Amino acid sequence: MELSLHRLRMLRELQRRGTVTAAAAALHYTASAVSQQLAQLERDVGAKLFERLGRRVQLTELGVVLTEHAEEILKSVERATMALEEAQEGVTARLTAGVWASVASGLLPFALSALAREHPGIEVRTKELAPEETAGAVRDGALDFSFVIDYSDYPMPWDPALTRVVIAVERLHAAVPGGTVPASTVSLTELAEHPWILAGPRSHFGRAVRLACQRHGFEPKINHEVGEQATALAMVDAGLGVTLVSDLGLSLRPNGVDIVALTEPPMRTVSIAHRTASTRPSLQLVIDAVRAAAAAQGLGAAAPLP
Repeated sequence: MELSLHRLRMLRELQRRGTVTAAAAALHYTASAVSQQLAQLERDVGAKLFERLGRRVQLTELGVVLTEHAEEILKSVERATMALEEAQEGVTARLTAGVWASVASGLLPFALSALAREHPGIEVRTKELAPEETAGAVRDGALDFSFVIDYSDYPMPWDPALTRVVIAVERLHAAVPGGTVPASTVSLTELAEHPWILAGPRSHFGRAVRLACQRHGFEPKINHEVGEQATALAMVDAGLGVTLVSDLGLSLRPNGVDIVALTEPPMRTVSIAHRTASTRPSLQLVIDAVRAAAAAQGLGAAAPLP
């Protein structure tokens, strides 16, 4: 009997999530693909591993036994990978990272260029996800590490199975149509009467900005609810409203958008999250490169968070 690590990871997610759809979403596959792979795993094992109970799935006794061993097998593979890297004279590795637009455009090009020069054996691949999804994808093994954010007005709950290393500390700025705000600084309260362009309240960014506005005594009048920062800035450029943008997001600014400093700027912390059990030498080299790139842009941060 040959067991596929890929299929064992799917079985583990099925046990955690309870439905094929939820397991597929966690691993960024279609539900059909996960169903096919789990069916193949049953054929590989020669036994029934789960049964459907309405919309949910329950593991059989043999499914539970295999899932318990799958957890140990996957941890052993991770430990073996770390040991192999530590034994090499020159580090060779392939890592997959979760990113979002402002990190991918404002930070990674500098970091990965430097990494390629100094450690050409390390290859970093990226997947763009919503910031709300990246930590979960690391915990579930779909990513080796990811970028995560915390806002001063909206800190995130943290998973003890993950370690985060602070990379950068950013300010948020007002992004307004050209000529709308002639002053060099503006308060959030002074923007209360403007129409706003903002991400939805379920997103970290959208929720954090709403809370910051509420702290200044008003609810923003949101005329356009959009998820992408580049889209929001394009709409500001068209004169449709105002929004907030972080330091890294400034690289996405169109020419017709004025960036105005806030008198009490909300802050956000950008960190790298990885599984606590995974401290591969290649990952540490990537973290060092990204922190150096952030510091070079004046966004340097302090020591790792607990």
